[in-house]
Amino acid sequence: MGISILGLAWRSLLNRWASAMLTLVSVALSVALFLGVEKARTAARAGFDNTISGTELIVGAPSGQINLLLYSVFRLGNATAEVSWPTYERLAARDDVAWAVPISLGDSHRGFRVMGTTPAYFDHYKYGARQELRFARGDRFQDIFDAVIGAQLARDLGYDVGSPLVLTHGLGSQGLSDHDNRPFRVVGILAPTGTPVDRTLHVPLEGITAMHVGWETGTRNPLADTLGEALIRSFDLTPKTVTAIFVGLKQKGSLLRTRRAINTDRSEPLLAIIPGQALGELWAIMGNAERVLLAISGFVIAVGLVSILTSLLTSLNERRREMSILRATGARPGHILVLMLAEAGGLGLAGSLLGVGLVQLLFLVASPVLTASYGITLIGTGLSAVDGLTVLGVTGAATIIGTPAALVALRRSLADGLTVKV
Repeated sequence: MGISILGLAWRSLLNRWASAMLTLVSVALSVALFLGVEKARTAARAGFDNTISGTELIVGAPSGQINLLLYSVFRLGNATAEVSWPTYERLAARDDVAWAVPISLGDSHRGFRVMGTTPAYFDHYKYGARQELRFARGDRFQDIFDAVIGAQLARDLGYDVGSPLVLTHGLGSQGLSDHDNRPFRVVGILAPTGTPVDRTLHVPLEGITAMHVGWETGTRNPLADTLGEALIRSFDLTPKTVTAIFVGLKQKGSLLRTRRAINTDRSEPLLAIIPGQALGELWAIMGNAERVLLAISGFVIAVGLVSILTSLLTSLNERRREMSILRATGARPGHILVLMLAEAGGLGLAGSLLGVGLVQLLFLVASPVLTASYGITLIGTGLSAVDGLTVLGVTGAATIIGTPAALVALRRSLADGLTVKV
C-alpha cells in the first residue's frame, strides 16, 4: 500500500475529529482522576510523614493519639485539656529523657496559629530526614515579647525582622479580642520547611503568660491595661499549664518503657504517643476511603475505555465503503485489523498522555494553595513510574478493547462490495 497503516489511522481520526476529540477528553479525564487520587494519596502521606522527625514521644492530655498528633504537630483542631507545669518539670527531669520542649497553643494572629515554646524548640525540633530548623533572617527570641515567624507567614503578611504585631485571644475568626496592650516584635524568620512550621508564629512561653495578664476570667479586664510593662515583667511569668510536650530520649531502646511509665503516671492523666505509630493509625483509618476512591477511579478509566469502543463501533456503518475500497486496492484482512487496533490504541495513548498533563497542571495550581492553607507540602507529585505504567496500561487496554470493532470491520469488509447497501 502507498501509505502506512498508522498514517491511515491518523487520517481516519482527523476525518472524524469531533467524535475522536470527545473520546480523547473522556479518556484524559478518567486517567487524570485516577492519577490525581493516587498522587494526592501518596503525596499527602509523604508530606505528613516529613513534618516531624527526631522526636521520640509527644505528651499531652488524654484525648486520643491522632487528635494529640494533629493539634500539636499539624496545628489542626484543638486540645481538650492541658498539662500542668509541675508535670512538665517532672517529665523533663526523668533520667531517660534527653530533652523536653513544651508548647502552648490557643491564640492566633490574622488566621495563623501562635505557639508558645522555649528557645530549645529551635535546637531539637526536626523535620524530614532529621533536618534542623534554620533562620533565613534574624535569630531566636531573647525577650518575652519577641516573635519568630515561619516563612509562609512572613511572605503572606509581608513581615520582616523588626515588624510589630498584635496577637489575638482565640483562633482565627473565632478570636475573642486582640492583645493590643501587649504587642510583640519579629526578631527572626525561619527558612521554608514545607511543614506547618511555615505558618506558625513562635513566641516565648513567658510572653504567652504576660499577654494573658488580666484575662484570668476568660475575658479582658480593662484594669489590666493600666499595668505598665515593667510591672508585668516583674511578675512570675512561669506558665501554669502547657498544651503538649515534645520529648527526646537518651536511648531509643527505652521508648516503650518510658511511654508506659508516662501513660500510667497517677499524679496526672497523661497520654504519650509515638509520632510514627500515630501516623500509622491515621493511615489505617484513611485506608478504606483511599481504596474506595481508587476503585471508583478504576471504574472511571473503564468507562473511558468503553467510550473508545463505542466511538469505533458507531463509526463502522459510515466507514463500510472506506473498508471496501481499501480491500479493493490491495489491503489484506490483517491491514484492516491493524488499522482499527491502531486507532483504538492511538486514542488511548493520546488520551492518557493528556490526562497525565492535566494532573501535573492540577498539582501545579493546587499545591501552593494547599501549602498556604494548611502548611502541608505535597511531595512526589511530579512525573513518576506510575504515570508511565498508567499510560502503557491504558494504551494496551484500549488496543485490546478495540478488538471487537476491528473484527466487525474485518467481517464487513470481506462481505461488502464497492457498493454498500444501507
